[in-house]
Amino acid sequence: MIDLKQRVILLNKVHLFSGLKEDQLAGIASKFDEEQSPAGKVIFKRGDKPEGFYIIFKGRVNVTRPHPQQGEETIIWLVGGDYFGEEALVENRNRSATITAVEDTTLLYLSRKHFDELLGTYPKLKPNFLVAIKSHKLARATRFDWVGPKEVIYFVARRHKLRLYQALVVPALALLVPLVCFLLWGLTRSAIPLAVGGATLAADIAWIIWTLVDWSNDYYIVTNQRVIWLEKVVGIYDSREEAPLSSVLSVNVETDQLGRILDYGNVIVKTFVGTLEFDYVDHPNQAADMIREYWERVRSVTVISQKDLMKNTIREKLGLPVDKKKLDDLPPVVIDKSLAKQPLWWVAFKTLFALRMEDAGTITYHKHWIVLLQEAWQPLALAAFLFTMQLWRFFHVVDSPELDLIASNFMPDTISLVIFILSLVDFGWFFWKYEDWKNDIFMVTSDQIFDIDRIPFGKVQKRAAQIESILSTSYTREGIIANIFNYGTVKITVGGSQFDFQDVADPAGVQADINRRRVSRLVKKKEDEGSADRDRFATWIAAYHENINNFNAPMKAPAESATEQLLEAGNDEVVPMDFDGFDGDGPQDGGE
Repeated sequence: MIDLKQRVILLNKVHLFSGLKEDQLAGIASKFDEEQSPAGKVIFKRGDKPEGFYIIFKGRVNVTRPHPQQGEETIIWLVGGDYFGEEALVENRNRSATITAVEDTTLLYLSRKHFDELLGTYPKLKPNFLVAIKSHKLARATRFDWVGPKEVIYFVARRHKLRLYQALVVPALALLVPLVCFLLWGLTRSAIPLAVGGATLAADIAWIIWTLVDWSNDYYIVTNQRVIWLEKVVGIYDSREEAPLSSVLSVNVETDQLGRILDYGNVIVKTFVGTLEFDYVDHPNQAADMIREYWERVRSVTVISQKDLMKNTIREKLGLPVDKKKLDDLPPVVIDKSLAKQPLWWVAFKTLFALRMEDAGTITYHKHWIVLLQEAWQPLALAAFLFTMQLWRFFHVVDSPELDLIASNFMPDTISLVIFILSLVDFGWFFWKYEDWKNDIFMVTSDQIFDIDRIPFGKVQKRAAQIESILSTSYTREGIIANIFNYGTVKITVGGSQFDFQDVADPAGVQADINRRRVSRLVKKKEDEGSADRDRFATWIAAYHENINNFNAPMKAPAESATEQLLEAGNDEVVPMDFDGFDGDGPQDGGE
């Protein structure tokens, strides 16, 4: 049975009830009913009429919707502290998804009647629900390929529409140019203003569309693991800056007078290494409350995990069974079976220019082959020129009766020989460039990252860092070429230094690889952290537990000394023994 105090503590952590006092939360908590949902129970189905609002006190549920190929698709899974069922109640429609308990789950249930009374009594709570609903809808409508398999998106937002309107002012004013051109065409019937007007109108429309798409591509995201700022300029720039929730130091809101009127502002997330600024966020206070909630949840989960480790250590010392939670595995090593069906020469060729290779959990990245082309264009251009010259010389010699490719004395044509020698030199030049490109290696293992730069036949520079020391990661793709061929730079902040994985293919995927391994490593490190202290302390607790009966038994009177026993026996004269000089084997020194 969940008592009122526990309910109030839970409601006080949920951002939906932000701004209420403890007595108000107590009144709301008393309206909730407690429900037990065993594993496998369907709490409600898609299409059902909404009967109430749910908060998970303990356990986990899956949210699923129909999928054309998969039947039922899991949208999200929710754990203790999460809530569901508010969308259909607020929007007065049927359920849009099916909720199923995946383990024994304890729920707090608020009926529809009490839910309506809640929003009627506390109207300031409605924006909290609206922000959550808007965020959940945007998360479902947008696919982010870099989200991990156990990562849950809790909050997604774009910049306020005022920012969009500001960006549209100039292209909207530019529509006056084609308007004037069309007026001139109407007066003069000249083809020139008509052509100019049509061209400028098409350019303005393209500009407006580009602005709309550009505004829609910027996201502020909070998951159960990290805070993310996703920014993209179509065809020019693409970046994702993020920080783990565990590295967050504070969350603040900045706004001006207009922002307070239109309810927008900047949410400032300060981390160990810098600041993530979510500017022009709609409903900034509610957004900040959501970030704080999940930040606090990460901190509380860390404390709980430490307690679980201590409990398991004590149980091991007492010989009791231990139910350890399985750690998240690293991404599996994928073996491409199609390679077995391909010719060896083709497999070798693909390996020569492979940009990402994974072997037993270690991933090796090379710079994109576009970088190789940029660095080796000179020997490649020279090779094309020499090949053309060799072809020209060959046909010229064949067409000339007085010339031979190989003379009677077995001497080759001089010009052809020179071109061939130059081709060998050019091949050596290209090979040096290739080796220089191939020797720039970036590696990610289960516990470290490496930046290795090797000059062909020269010195090697190697930088390494522990993966759990990473404080933040970000990536950028700058320029049209980088966006077309999907390569960029992943920046990794480690303490006071920075690692740059430059010009790697699919930088978003590289960043995701690093973050997945970082999370797995931190989970493992937390389990191992302080194991010696836990073991020593658990030994004391186990010893106490095993001897608790002796500790609680009444204490016996202390044994009497030999002198006291002699006195009690009636020997009034007790001669104390003199131990000075006595060695325990014979008479004292000086005696016979």
